Amino acid sequence: MHERLTRQGNAGRKPAKRIIKVLIVDDSALMRSLLADSLALARDIEVIGCVADAATAREQIKRLNPDVITLDIEMPGLDGLSFLERIMRLRPAPVIMISSLTQRGAADTLRALEAGAVDVVGKPVVSEDADWLAFGREIVSKVRAASRAHVQPVARPSARPADTLPAPCRQEYKLVALAASTGGVAALKQLLQSWPPAGPPVVVTQHMPANFSAVFAARLDGLTQVAVQIAEHGQRILPGYVYVAPGDSHLTVIRRGAHLYCALDGGPPVNGHAASADVMFHSVADAVGDKAVGAILTGMGKDGAAGLKAMRYAGAVTFGQDEASSLIYGMPGAAKRIGAVMHELALAQMPAALLEAACAGIDRGRAGCGPAAVQAGLA
Repeated sequence: MHERLTRQGNAGRKPAKRIIKVLIVDDSALMRSLLADSLALARDIEVIGCVADAATAREQIKRLNPDVITLDIEMPGLDGLSFLERIMRLRPAPVIMISSLTQRGAADTLRALEAGAVDVVGKPVVSEDADWLAFGREIVSKVRAASRAHVQPVARPSARPADTLPAPCRQEYKLVALAASTGGVAALKQLLQSWPPAGPPVVVTQHMPANFSAVFAARLDGLTQVAVQIAEHGQRILPGYVYVAPGDSHLTVIRRGAHLYCALDGGPPVNGHAASADVMFHSVADAVGDKAVGAILTGMGKDGAAGLKAMRYAGAVTFGQDEASSLIYGMPGAAKRIGAVMHELALAQMPAALLEAACAGIDRGRAGCGPAAVQAGLA
């Protein structure tokens, strides 16, 4: 009887909104105050602690069990990057890095994202012109997204050698277009570390601050067998290269006769982003049609879903990263819901599947073709 009355009394009530518990780790008292004040404006977020060093943070993490941690990269003693690596090894948790938007800060931040951080927020310059409201909106939005992230140990590169992956004559490769956002730094690193050095050409849109993109491309170039570079306007697209969209321009693909070229569009953001995955995918659909392969990886929001659907309608083969391997299933989930994804795969399965699709319809039996030739760069 009591149970029935309790159910009736609760009928029609909305479930209590989940409160996101945040621990702030920053050696600057000013930044701790700014972060706490910004997060206090959100009713669904509670700052449960503010600490100045890694040693204290370690004890507070054990005691308070935060849902999200904000972590300064530059701290005395054990720096933020080293502390992050310990967190992800001993107690994986959603971590947002607070970083200066400098070249050195960009390099450290990319290492942090590869090590398992969910996202990064640029440390604002304290001045009369600082837009504190914009900073507050950004940190609140990223904390909410981080609280939903599927944090998992960062996977090692595939042990499968690149020369055993399918690859045909490079003159007939299809173009591969990749898009990612939150979690994409680590995902793209893992995917491209299995890419053969003379493999299909790749264009990439990864959401990130403009002054991070060149550092990101250079880091990928040093960690993979394939040549990775920032795309330049009018640059011809060739096998063996990965072209990364600059962080302040849309990367599009255009055709001139038999050849494909990169074109940069400095127009306004689309879906809140410049570069936008939708803009890139739509251009690939128009310029390349069924001679393309598209994949949308982990990321927040829905950018790229409509463009990937346009690629599918144009005859391209399309892929989406599955929920289990995505840090944030927003972008691939949105693409799947509208029918843009033909094949949904775990990230570890992506390299071989993308290469297979980029080789579809090619006669791999002709002389000089095949994996061994591609690996040697002789195809």
